[in-house]
Amino acid sequence: MVHGEGDGLPGLVIDVYDKVAVIQSHSSGMHKDRNLIAQALKEIMGEEITAIYYKSENDKESGEYLIGESTVPVVVSENGTLFKVNWVEGQKTGFFIDQRDNRQLLMKYAYGKKVLNTFCYTGGFSVYALKAGAELVHSVDSSKSAIGLTDENVRLNFRDEKINHESFPDDVFKFLEENKNQYNLIILDPPAFAKHRDAKSNAMKGYQRLNHIALKNIMPGGIIFTFSCSQVINRELFYNTIVSAAILAKRKVRVLHHLSQAPDHPVSIFHSEGEYLKGLVLEVD
Repeated sequence: MVHGEGDGLPGLVIDVYDKVAVIQSHSSGMHKDRNLIAQALKEIMGEEITAIYYKSENDKESGEYLIGESTVPVVVSENGTLFKVNWVEGQKTGFFIDQRDNRQLLMKYAYGKKVLNTFCYTGGFSVYALKAGAELVHSVDSSKSAIGLTDENVRLNFRDEKINHESFPDDVFKFLEENKNQYNLIILDPPAFAKHRDAKSNAMKGYQRLNHIALKNIMPGGIIFTFSCSQVINRELFYNTIVSAAILAKRKVRVLHHLSQAPDHPVSIFHSEGEYLKGLVLEVD
């Protein structure tokens, strides 16, 4: 509903799940006015919103309902696909809504593929790949709780259907190195490697290493969806990092798509950092 500077409200994020609005503030002003914001939101939305939850990172006063209450998790529908969302314990506001269109695009490439979804979190890309008819899907995340959420979402969508899905609580870099030439579609959607400018150099090395391993080990003719959500890494820098990874991997690589966040995450032309999500779809020979 609200994406900070892109919506003229710097430091404010509001995501809505079913009838619950989740507010995050990333500035002291928005934090101080959180109750006014909640009241205004309730006035605008009326019965469409029954609860408003306040959750902001690194905030001791975060984690409370400003209006109403709700059980968690709730089940929401995205492009006809079901997901459990837990805004209390989950990352960010509970779900990565910004990848909605990119998950939909994945379905065009996943049929019959052997898919590896790395840093899978709640299994968004995994469920979409299975819906599209992937031959098999493996989901990897270092967090056991994330793997648990992925398994729950797979069961939610497929119940008793026979599907070829397996999840692994493992280090992604290690898993990629140990499972060479097994996949022809790989999703690389890591957490932000750099949250401030001082970490930019190390972040670039991290993106290069991750993409180098994937490019080196994917099957010929394979597809890679690769992303960066680091605000301080701009699109050109991310692109050049992927180029260097391709050179190191000694593979022929073509760019099929340039990706970004969904359009309900608009970017102010005067705040280029608002385009935090960068992505590429690569074909690797």
